[in-house]
Amino acid sequence: MNQALAFIGLGIMGKPMARNLMNAGYELHVYARHPEKARDLIDAGARLHNSIADCVRSAAVALTMLGAPADVEQVYLAPGGLMDSARPGTFLIDMTTSSPALAERIFAEGQKRGLRALDAPVTGGAKGAAEGTLSFLVGGAAADFERCRPLFSAMGAKADFMGPAGKGQHAKAANQILVAGTLSGICESFAYARRAGLDLSRLFGLVSSGSAASRQLNALGPKIISGDDSPTFFVKYLAKDLRIAAGEARSAGLALDVLEAALRNCLDVTARGMGDLGTQALIHHYEK
Repeated sequence: MNQALAFIGLGIMGKPMARNLMNAGYELHVYARHPEKARDLIDAGARLHNSIADCVRSAAVALTMLGAPADVEQVYLAPGGLMDSARPGTFLIDMTTSSPALAERIFAEGQKRGLRALDAPVTGGAKGAAEGTLSFLVGGAAADFERCRPLFSAMGAKADFMGPAGKGQHAKAANQILVAGTLSGICESFAYARRAGLDLSRLFGLVSSGSAASRQLNALGPKIISGDDSPTFFVKYLAKDLRIAAGEARSAGLALDVLEAALRNCLDVTARGMGDLGTQALIHHYEK
């Protein structure tokens, strides 16, 4: 595979992922709406372009890590976007948590143009992006997944093929339902314990090694106790992910009560001006 990559979306997740690709020896071309976000990558050898079209023109693979489905639709399908600008044979890897239907649409449009699209949302958060330990849930064509496996290995520890286009996004929705349920349980437990007058640090020391133990509890429990709302993943993005999952569940005729409650609570925290805080800020829903 040609070593030249185009990378679009240099936020809290995208920038460290792009850096790991550079560290693996790939030639990186970047486009950013806010070029200052790319400064350290440029200093390390990445090439900044003024448009998506220029960025993707000489790349064998275009990777995107964007904020929301609307951003994905704009970058891929708007005039002058990836579909219009990529050469036939280019791989298009969208790592945004997005809509399964949009992933299917991008795949179908790509097929018409000789482009190979994969939906490959990630789990592992900003820490996993920085450390190169992300997991990728990939939908599309199996042969295209295998061709791109070295790229996933450069950015993460695991990558698995979930099935045809859109299945990567469905798998990520299932993951986020698990995340939301666990996070809600942690926040409700701590809210109850605090109201009961318990020492949260002592409680955490016990429950974190028992049957309630989880990676989320270990990562976010101490932050909740200390009042540290700094983000590794934004509340507003979790709300966006849960909105997608809830919409898919409703369309499938599923009544997922915990998911719906978690979505309402994340939207409440976001509406109160805390959307740019870490997901552990969900605790504030219970502190009104």
